[in-house]
Amino acid sequence: MKDHMSDALEGRKLRPESLMMSYGYRPEWSEGALKSPIFQTSTFVFETAEEGKRFFEIATGQRECDEGEQPGMIYSRLNNPDLEILEDRLTRWEDADCARVFASGMAAIATTLLAHLRPGMVLLHSGPLYGGTDHLVKDLLPEMGIATVEYLAHMSRSAIEARLAERAPGKQLGMIFMETPANPTNDLFDIAEAVAIARDHTTEDLRPLVIVDNTFLGPVWQSPLAHGADASVYSCTKYIGGHSDLVAGAIVGSHEAVDPVGAMRTYLGTMATPLTGWLLMRSLETLAIRMERQTATAQRIARFLTSHPKVHNVHYLGLLDAGDPGYDIYKRQCTGPGAMISFEVDDGEAGAFRFLNHLELVRLAVSLGSTESLAEHPGTMTHSSVDPEGKLRLGITPSLVRLSVGVEHPADLVVDLGHALDAV
Repeated sequence: MKDHMSDALEGRKLRPESLMMSYGYRPEWSEGALKSPIFQTSTFVFETAEEGKRFFEIATGQRECDEGEQPGMIYSRLNNPDLEILEDRLTRWEDADCARVFASGMAAIATTLLAHLRPGMVLLHSGPLYGGTDHLVKDLLPEMGIATVEYLAHMSRSAIEARLAERAPGKQLGMIFMETPANPTNDLFDIAEAVAIARDHTTEDLRPLVIVDNTFLGPVWQSPLAHGADASVYSCTKYIGGHSDLVAGAIVGSHEAVDPVGAMRTYLGTMATPLTGWLLMRSLETLAIRMERQTATAQRIARFLTSHPKVHNVHYLGLLDAGDPGYDIYKRQCTGPGAMISFEVDDGEAGAFRFLNHLELVRLAVSLGSTESLAEHPGTMTHSSVDPEGKLRLGITPSLVRLSVGVEHPADLVVDLGHALDAV
């Protein structure tokens, strides 16, 4: 980009919002097209057989790039211009070394876990987790000989260590995986504390990685890498995509954390498509604007909900006060409260269903982080696969509703929510 910058911008560290328009792409590469084209191709032509050999040597890890040498395009399961430009732009939000994008958030998480965990290791993870992640961690990983230990928000470090020793005695800690804020309760987990635990469990042969699912707040309101995490994972379907028209995932972080995941992606085939990469580049241009508007509206809605007689236990980061559980972590770790709210309504599941069935502007659907507001019932929808006792232990009650606030006018949303609450 330096070739196209004026003296005023030369050497200045531009902010992510500015870089999302052009970083990693030049119009002269594509007949002057302002935006990167969609490289909708499965394979790429080599100029010579020798060039193809060089490209494969680098892509398969047989050798590193020589000075000044660039990896070449081979096949869209390995690399594609749309995905590479997108990955370059994703790194700018967290000053990361590298990024890889996937066909879904679950593809990103599963590929990450499979790349770094081996039979005999233990995964320490926060709870609650998104329902799909919960099933992967608690049901599938143990079938592969990987032990999993859950810890809850507000547990002391000594309590976490005691639970780890009790439930996975003698096993090597392979990774700490956390969602913070947690889906759907907005519980906060201390990233720096997880980094300290990982450091204390480091051996000569293995340093446990700390991986953070940053979907709820990132990358605008939280940067796990700034607090010592090795990588952030995302469901890009959510805020990064932001328009309910794609499914994708990503990992962003250090070479140590991301490179093995990229290699695993090649052989599992869990990469995103060129069209998805192009759509995500479109969405990154407005990411900060959308999240700022959604957050401002969510703050107004959270205040309305706390004052409503049929609503209780409103879980929203913007409502935390000094002395509340999680407040200190929020002030240290987050730069904004985001736009995810969960709350309980009167009359248990029946009341929650009546509320959801009477929404009009807010749509009754799973997913989150999009331009339209969405509401759902975690206990019977996104987290339905979590065992019943586990749901209650984790705060996923029959009366709990999860609300993702969109970009509609806040006054209209308040009217819609109030009308639906009248039916409870």
